[in-house]
Amino acid sequence: MASRRGGTILPGASRQSLGRAPPRQLSAQWGALRFIGDGWEEHMPTMPGLDQTARAIVADGKGILAADETVSTITKRLTARAIESTSDSRRAYREMLFSTPDIAAFIGGVILQDETIRQDSSTGIPLLELLVGRGIIPGIKVDTGVHPLAGAPGEFVAEGLDGLRARLEEYHELGARFAKWRAVFIIRDGLPTAKCIHANAHALARYAALCQEQGLVPIVEPEVLMEGAHALEQCEDVTGRVLQAVFNELFDAQVSLEGMLLKPNMVTAGLRCARQASVDEVAEATLRALTRHVPPAVPGVVFLSGGQDAVLATEHLNAINALGGPKPWKLSFSYGRALQDEAMEVWRGQREQVPAAQRMFHHRAGCDSAAALGRYSGDMEGEAGFAGAAEPPSIHHEPDSTLHTQH
Repeated sequence: MASRRGGTILPGASRQSLGRAPPRQLSAQWGALRFIGDGWEEHMPTMPGLDQTARAIVADGKGILAADETVSTITKRLTARAIESTSDSRRAYREMLFSTPDIAAFIGGVILQDETIRQDSSTGIPLLELLVGRGIIPGIKVDTGVHPLAGAPGEFVAEGLDGLRARLEEYHELGARFAKWRAVFIIRDGLPTAKCIHANAHALARYAALCQEQGLVPIVEPEVLMEGAHALEQCEDVTGRVLQAVFNELFDAQVSLEGMLLKPNMVTAGLRCARQASVDEVAEATLRALTRHVPPAVPGVVFLSGGQDAVLATEHLNAINALGGPKPWKLSFSYGRALQDEAMEVWRGQREQVPAAQRMFHHRAGCDSAAALGRYSGDMEGEAGFAGAAEPPSIHHEPDSTLHTQH
């Protein structure tokens, strides 16, 4: 039986090359590793180390950069900007983001992809170390994508459980301290079915238990897709049913809620719905769903952007945090395109544009950080966001037509 480990990162820890360290040396660099023993205690109490790591990722005003796009997904985004997608260009793009000055003030964790966690920077330093040296906690995407669910036409299930224990162990040794698994749910003509909800909730729980066994904080991502013509009320109903099923399965799997993070969708109307909800309506419906279905033991809820444009994703997050009433979890962000697209538009693969692109990324992360504290204002958009550019970059967000796209 594999050892059950808990570990926490001390921000600003060793700047030595973690990517090259053997497992025993790596553990010492990252702080104490506590071995729990051969069996879970009843009802899975808080695991030493994992709860600290989870809270550090969502410390006041901090969120997550989702840089875990698959090679095919990032290739589409680069190609759309006339940038050839190669291992070097993908590395250069991620390095530009990770090396942005002072970005750790806003970003507590970064989700990596298998290619990225193994890459070195242009100076020979592992990309993972660029994050660690800034006190940013590295994580890793571990599902292998969504595939048609047998016996459920039009529905999908995330796969990747086979061999997951060994992969998690390797990622832990490489330096990852949290992981992410994404499940998707479609609202359309009686979907999602109870079968689809159960299959994905069960897989999320099995993944989360394996993560905690290997000393990784699991990010649990049940995404109700924005694609469709559904109303806000229907999204709220489906989101509530999905969250309830997920936490039922997490409890049955004896997952420590204190040592995990939830990455849900916001409650919105479908992209093709004739009536789009206001920012305040989205905030109220989202908080209502969380209050009814997410236990207060969970330390943080980090929303996905789901194809929202950068400013709208920021406005929604701010409105949720500005609402009154009890909010026992940190409410923050785990954005992909909503954090990156403005910077990528400025960068366009040109080395001389790196400083301007980094200023753009820093600005957007700062706005989202303020939103995570309920302190964002539209006036912030003109302060520094377009430094280095003659005018704001024009970005048209198409709905994500592929279920494999990461947010």
